[in-house]
Amino acid sequence: MTDVPVDDPETLRRILANTEALLLDFDGPICSVFAGFPAHVVADQLRDVLAQGGHRDLPADIAKSADPFDVLKYAATLGEDEARYVEAAFRAHELEAVNSAHATNGAHNAILKWKSTTRPLAIVSNNSTASIEAYLAKHKMQGAVDYISARVNASVEQLKPDPHLIHAALNSLSKQQARATLIGDSATDIYAARAAHVISIGYANRIEKISNLAGCGATVVITSMNLINYIE
Repeated sequence: MTDVPVDDPETLRRILANTEALLLDFDGPICSVFAGFPAHVVADQLRDVLAQGGHRDLPADIAKSADPFDVLKYAATLGEDEARYVEAAFRAHELEAVNSAHATNGAHNAILKWKSTTRPLAIVSNNSTASIEAYLAKHKMQGAVDYISARVNASVEQLKPDPHLIHAALNSLSKQQARATLIGDSATDIYAARAAHVISIGYANRIEKISNLAGCGATVVITSMNLINYIE
């Protein structure tokens, strides 16, 4: 893991100078979606949806998980209706959450700086398209993003770490994988990038994430989105 550069401006310059399309994860690199509406509260409410449908005896890991995506993925194993109801509830909670989401330091400037290069930028996220659109509208950033490749239904098999969302973004932007770069803050982002054969920049907003992202195969790790401003 020590051979993965961390906060190295020269590596970033080299990667970004050769990047034709920049792909950004949403929750983390752009904002903290659940800063004002904690994820564990959302997970509890999704479990309530399952309970209302008669699914009260949940596996221990799902019953205790603070991650609403865990509940959504479990719902998908129960049936199409369960998946659809839980996804709809999740989407509604995400829309509420983005009203109090905290912008990641340096993220908006990085997006605008990239926009000034005239190269395309897409958001590639497991969060709902509706919530991302609402966040961009709230911050008047719609014009800086060329495409949103995100969750539009309960098809959890298409979410990262599957490369489907990355491929959809690149197809829309008419760009090749070899000239694209994804910035993400989780193992699922890095694995999806590897599966799609795109370069990945790991964003570690906590010190313990550095080794995790490096170990997953990130090309470089950064601890601040302000470093993206090293692009020329």
